[in-house]
Amino acid sequence: MPLAFTGYDWAVLGFYVALLALAAWWSSRRNPSEADDYFLAGHHAPAWLVAVSALSTMQSAATFLGAPDNSFRGDYSYLTSNFAAIIGAVLVARFLIPRYYAMGATTVYELLESRFDATARRAAAGMYLVGRVLASGARLYLAAIAVSMIIFLDVTPEHIMIASAVLVVFGIVFTLFGGLNAVIWSDLVQVVLYVGGALLVFAFLLNKIPAAPAEIWDGLRHAPGGIDKMRLFDWSFDLTKPFTVWAILTGLVLLNVGNAGLDQDTSQRFLACEDARHGKRALYLSMWMTIPVVALFMGIGSLLHIFYDRPELMGASASAMQGFSGEKITVFMSFILSEIPPGLRGLITVGVIAAAAINSGLISMAAVLVNDFYRPWRERHGTRPPEHHYVNAGRGAMIGLALALFAMSILCYYWQHYSDTPLLEFVLGVMTFAYSGLLGVYAVALFTKRGSTLSVIGALAVGFFAILLQQHYVVDSLGLPAAMKTLAFPWQLCIGASLAFLVCLAGKATAQR
Repeated sequence: MPLAFTGYDWAVLGFYVALLALAAWWSSRRNPSEADDYFLAGHHAPAWLVAVSALSTMQSAATFLGAPDNSFRGDYSYLTSNFAAIIGAVLVARFLIPRYYAMGATTVYELLESRFDATARRAAAGMYLVGRVLASGARLYLAAIAVSMIIFLDVTPEHIMIASAVLVVFGIVFTLFGGLNAVIWSDLVQVVLYVGGALLVFAFLLNKIPAAPAEIWDGLRHAPGGIDKMRLFDWSFDLTKPFTVWAILTGLVLLNVGNAGLDQDTSQRFLACEDARHGKRALYLSMWMTIPVVALFMGIGSLLHIFYDRPELMGASASAMQGFSGEKITVFMSFILSEIPPGLRGLITVGVIAAAAINSGLISMAAVLVNDFYRPWRERHGTRPPEHHYVNAGRGAMIGLALALFAMSILCYYWQHYSDTPLLEFVLGVMTFAYSGLLGVYAVALFTKRGSTLSVIGALAVGFFAILLQQHYVVDSLGLPAAMKTLAFPWQLCIGASLAFLVCLAGKATAQR
């Protein structure tokens, strides 16, 4: 069973907090006075650092807890979804990043103002904010699972609430003053810590398993029930599975286009580079860096399967242990807290906390609130204030947004348990709420001359409700056909984006602005 933290573990955690504070102070020692400096790091962020920051943003606790959970339950078909990320990166680099830089965009939703009008821009920005609260709240919930296990050794609604509050305070403190520049440098520290922690767990697990690597490989290839847990490509046409080849080449490509090109949380990093060429380089680099990181965490899940479920490979060690009996979503944290020795346990837990950071979501949502809503409103209804006014406005917005993420993380506890969805699928599925409408709207804006402000608003609403109507609780509550809740999230996204595209396309042709 999980063990309580020792003084050594808490000392390591304290050192991590001090290190993160030092990184945030160092990156923000020149207090940003202009909005461009605060929200886009003055366009001086190097491509390699932006790539690392984007990696941190895209992976986070979803990978730290979700990827081991995924391979513990199943196979490696999720790893193959990185092909979708690379295809999505090519599309974003070709059609979106050059447009954003040519416009001098601070947020990606400015493109819709140039194509339609300011109302269309605000509608898209509003949809992003709703979707980002949902998605970042889901990530916060995953991180709170880890923190709840550390502090309370269990996962209950009350303890998830306390753990979420702790993480929210961390997110505010380390984002409030330095802006995006502080976030990017803190992301570097966090990536080093959580990848380092994963490497330590992998090595420790491998040492705990007495079987030779060749035996482990063969055991995974021939798991009980004739299952190949090392399978990379799932060629089935099962629409209930999220990581088949067909789902990867359709819905997951769309998901990655939305993530890298239409989600301010990620695209904000690529806009922080010196120019479009460096932004593209950072995008490609981040996608290629993702593959070994995801493979590492999935490898941990495979070894956990051997450790807990394969006594024939554990040999004499199997008599001293039992199969994992807790919730599957806690298998990784349970191993860390029950098998890793003190001190090292604290170091690895630091990696979990590092992966849990919510600062990227806060800075991106604040950028959208200020630049897409507050600044235009203020400049229409009064004198033009100094740039530092908008920096302070962004800081104030972060506090309100952090409270919204906190509430969402509590809701996600009940949402995820009601649907009984694996962590990785749950988090990725939540992202489709905003992307569904945005993908349809941007496809019309970029590749046709049709669409209007009214059709943009209608498309965003249709895309959102198309996803909402396929959620387990909604289907059950409204008495809808049970088949509506069986589609995997990539196919839900395909349906939502297609409907949004058709609705937006129905708008009359507009002149290019």
